[in-house]
Amino acid sequence: MATYKSLTEADLLAFSTGLIAGVDEVGRGPLVGDVVTAAVILDPNKPISGLNDSKKLSEKRREALFDEICDKALCYQVGRASPAEIDELNILHATMLAMQRAVAGLNIAPELVLVDGNRSPIFVADNGAGLTSHSIIKGDGLIASISAASIIAKVTRDREMDVLDAAYPQYGFAKHKGYPTKAHFEAIAEHGVFDQYRKSFKPVKALLGL
Repeated sequence: MATYKSLTEADLLAFSTGLIAGVDEVGRGPLVGDVVTAAVILDPNKPISGLNDSKKLSEKRREALFDEICDKALCYQVGRASPAEIDELNILHATMLAMQRAVAGLNIAPELVLVDGNRSPIFVADNGAGLTSHSIIKGDGLIASISAASIIAKVTRDREMDVLDAAYPQYGFAKHKGYPTKAHFEAIAEHGVFDQYRKSFKPVKALLGL
């Protein structure tokens, strides 16, 4: 397992051939909802143009790429950890668990797992053997499979926040997606928190007097 801060042309070539699973997460910072991860193995015979870090794409472009990834990828899987698991494990370990769940759910075993960021959990194949994995700093803008995972995770979680917004319109989840914005703080100060809030996060913890 290695962490790459930069990639050579040889690295880029090696990380774009074979059954490579790209992994990324969305939702470490919000006060509410699951942390969502995705693992994607792209099909080299069905290239997808315009893949990039999901944060650098417009919502309309992310939605279009989401559909294209789902249609063209060899396989993909979403993993998640709940607010209760985040409170029990802490957000870092819950994120690692969600990544492991995403990779474990793939219906094709990857030859290599590439994770966005500077940390990677241990991934295990169905037969119990460890999978080789590397973490790539800013990999969501460098490696197509990680970009695809970033998009799948981002669109999935944003849609879940839209559903939460319909159930609790007074909180404004469709706009801030659960992140700690001024409007969100004002909403929880007025309306309190409910079971999908992360009670271990300082602003929520303070509000509950824990």
